[in-house]
Amino acid sequence: MSAVEQPHGRSSVPVRDDLLDVAPYGAPQADVAVRLNTNETPDPPPEAFLATVAERIRSLELNRYPDRPHRALRAAIAARHEVDRESVWAANGSNEVLLQLLQAYGGPGRTALYVRPGYSMYPELCRTTLTRAVEVDLDDRFELSPTVAADAVAEHDPDLILIPSPNNPVGTPVSHDAIRALHDRSRALVVVDEAYVEFAPEGTSVVPLLGELPRLVVVRTFSKAFRLAGLRLGYLLGSPWVVQDVQKVRLPYHLDQLTQVAGLVALEQERDFLAHRERIASERERVRAQLEQHGQLEVAPSAANFLLVRAAEDGLFDRLLEHGVLVRDFSSKPRLERCVRVTIGTPEENDALLAAVDTVLHRGGA
Repeated sequence: MSAVEQPHGRSSVPVRDDLLDVAPYGAPQADVAVRLNTNETPDPPPEAFLATVAERIRSLELNRYPDRPHRALRAAIAARHEVDRESVWAANGSNEVLLQLLQAYGGPGRTALYVRPGYSMYPELCRTTLTRAVEVDLDDRFELSPTVAADAVAEHDPDLILIPSPNNPVGTPVSHDAIRALHDRSRALVVVDEAYVEFAPEGTSVVPLLGELPRLVVVRTFSKAFRLAGLRLGYLLGSPWVVQDVQKVRLPYHLDQLTQVAGLVALEQERDFLAHRERIASERERVRAQLEQHGQLEVAPSAANFLLVRAAEDGLFDRLLEHGVLVRDFSSKPRLERCVRVTIGTPEENDALLAAVDTVLHRGGA
């Protein structure tokens, strides 16, 4: 039977109505010399990592399913954060962790609150899980005060609250007092997304608040400071009942044996993995200082491995791309007009960025 002879005249199945005009999520890519648009760490993993992983996987029984509750990996993560294994859950990147939380605690008739500007996947995950999404604006310095936090939960009465700290795409952390306000003034599960916290000053993380705030969940990733974006491994820390609940929505054997082994080795070699952070922080401040020398640019303070840059005029993204430098364009997002986000790369990549900016701005504006 040909396509035109299909019953009811259809040769395909229509997608869900709310997905008709949706484009798949992803940062635009381009074949250029310098790519500073996805907040990856430019340094590869330590040399010993791949050799150790290769040795370990030789003994794996890949004809068997992996350890479904990934007990050894969870125990190692728990030891890193000095919590019980029952308070840890891991998945394929922090995005899957966030998806599982929304599947478990969101859905039809439930509401998720997140900040604006904030991580662009939050509204995507809310739409996918049919969770109502509401926003609260950060102030002009891209900070969230305890008072604004309390007012937002009073207005919206959310079931979940999603807070990136340090904020993506801005780079600013959220204060512990604001997190306490979100928790204590609401009935919500408060999810603090700490994807970039290893780059931030000591004391930024809210992990120490887990014992104080029972509805607090902290989400982490191996993609950024651990330099393993290609591995796809993330995890949460929270009350044991949260870990029990997310297992009700996880796929069978969702975390494969290779990923579990690689995560264990990375934790064993943590000191070597994280040794590059001081260089990243130093480069971040060097790049920031040189960008700020241009009167046409404003650079937001950052505690992450990237910088948010606002130009005086439109077009900075396109003009940098013309010079072989790809950054992330946020100029179409509310409150981020004329903004680009710049990942901190190698010194050579950062020099290429700065040279391109000099050329663009000296040529007659951004």
